[in-house]
Amino acid sequence: MKQDLRTLFEEERAKKHEMKAGHEARFEDRLEEAFPKQKRSFYYVLGMAASVVVLIGLGFVFVQQMQTEVPVKTTVLEKPAETEATYAISLGDLSPDLKKVETYYVSSINLELSRLELSEDNKVIIDDFMGRLAELNTEYQNLNRELNEIGPNEQTIGALIKNLQIRLQLLLKLKEKLHQLKSSDNETVTTNTI
Repeated sequence: MKQDLRTLFEEERAKKHEMKAGHEARFEDRLEEAFPKQKRSFYYVLGMAASVVVLIGLGFVFVQQMQTEVPVKTTVLEKPAETEATYAISLGDLSPDLKKVETYYVSSINLELSRLELSEDNKVIIDDFMGRLAELNTEYQNLNRELNEIGPNEQTIGALIKNLQIRLQLLLKLKEKLHQLKSSDNETVTTNTI
């Protein structure tokens, strides 16, 4: 029996089956009936065309923006060589108490400098005192450099504090001199008017 089934299948496979004439046309007709072709409406075609136009427009704008970017003007600045002062420690870095002392003197000096009234009468005196302050400032920077090179020690710390004190005292003396100068000018004006 197994043999009979095998031979039967082999005979079936060997036969060439042919379809009836017009089978393909009939199949297409049935498909057309089951799934009719939808007519593309005018609006559908118009929408597709509009989408294509929009995509082309966006592509054009994108390309134009990429091409017309404003060139960035770059300027190369030569950076000065970094000095020791860039990484230097100062008096305030050593301890909170020294920071308070340094902050007190620096803010007092800046306050006194901001209160100075410059005029033609006192310009010579102020310039002289400013020259002395510049010398003290240069000495302060030298002491700071020494603090960084040698390390913190009592002499350097004391000299830094003394320098700040001298600068403040110098400004207070300048303020006193200016007050005296102003008082003497007022007395001279009063005497001349009487």
